[in-house]
This record gives sequence, structure tokens and C-alpha cells, in this order.
Amino acid sequence: MKKRAVNWPEAIQPLLDKYEHAPHPLHAKNLYQFMVMVVLAAQTTDAIVNQAAPGLFKAVPDMKALSAATPESLIPLLTKVRNFRNKAKWLTAIGRELKTDDRIPRSMAALTHLPGIGRKSANVLLRQAGLPPEGIVVDVHVLRVAPRLGIASGEDATKIEKELMAVLPPRQWDAGMAMSFLGREICRPAPECSRCLMNAVCAFYHSNPPVRPRGGKPKKST
Repeated sequence: MKKRAVNWPEAIQPLLDKYEHAPHPLHAKNLYQFMVMVVLAAQTTDAIVNQAAPGLFKAVPDMKALSAATPESLIPLLTKVRNFRNKAKWLTAIGRELKTDDRIPRSMAALTHLPGIGRKSANVLLRQAGLPPEGIVVDVHVLRVAPRLGIASGEDATKIEKELMAVLPPRQWDAGMAMSFLGREICRPAPECSRCLMNAVCAFYHSNPPVRPRGGKPKKST
């Protein structure tokens, strides 16, 4: 998809404004819960993780309890979560390393040192903790939305994150999470382009002009 000449720091601001206060879809009560749920959410829907959370946190309410748990004790609580056996191992390893909630890392390097946490998860955790961003969230929704917009290209999360960081100033690095919300609500696999606030600058929208059915209103092609 050919990129259009767009002033992205200016063009992306309305999207940032719209989703500035949007709560994360994972229903965590504190940073410990959020970290655990982020690990569980890899390749699993937020809805499934939210369903598993109450039972899990009843068993391991904090990092101290998690540090004493075994993978075998967590597995029955995680069976609906994809790759639950490995995730149970990762979580108990995190518990043994950190031991208490106040030792949850506050940097990209320290977070990605932990099992089950990559750059995307670390970026989400730093955002949730209210810390300055060290990168841009690139999840499955951003992988779809960013190339459609034309702000980045390809299908590789690392490459897309680098492109976004190059074109946007650090103060706008929450654009990744904003694009993720857009992808959940409007820019789905079958996008609702006509009601998207980004369609004025969107490469996908401009390369897929409305199709006008006979006697009807214009309809976006997909």
C-alpha cells in the first residue's frame, strides 16, 4: 500500500484525544494483576483472561502468593487460556524472581528480562503504571491498523514499532494503544471506514473508494 504524504504528528492527534482516557480491556485492580493478565493475554482474547482472573487471583492474590505457587497449582485455573502450561511456568518463575508487588520492574529492559514478557507487553505495562513510554504498543490490532493508515508498513511488529517511533515524537507514543482501540472498535478485519475519524488521511480508505449500490447510499468496499 503506497504511503501518502501525511503530517502524522498532526494527523494522529485526534485519535490520541479520543482514546486518551479509555480504560484497558483487561480488568485489573492493580499493577500485579495487570502484569499477570498481560502474560496470559498473549494469543488469547481479553475476554477469556477477564473470565479466568477472579479464580486465579483468589488463589494467588499478590506476588508473594505467586512466588509460593507451582505451575501445577495454576494450570487448573488457566485451562481456557491458550498455551496455559507455559504461561503457568512463566508466571511462577516471575513470582519467584520478584517475590513482592513493589519489585515489579519499571523499565523496558527489566520487564523484558522476565519470562513471557516481550516489548509489546512491556510497553503496555509501562503505560498502565503511568510511566514515560520507552516504545510503542504494537499488538494484533496495530499490526492491522498502522499499515492500513499508511503510517507504517509490513507485518513485523518490531519493524512497525521502529517506523512509528521514527515518525512520531515520544509525547505521542501512546498512539499504539490508540490504534489498538480503533482496531477493536472500528478498523476491524471488515472495517467501518465511513465512521472512522482517521479516514481523511487513511491510505486504505483512499485506495478503496465507496461503492454505490443502485438506488442506495455509498458503501465502502473491503
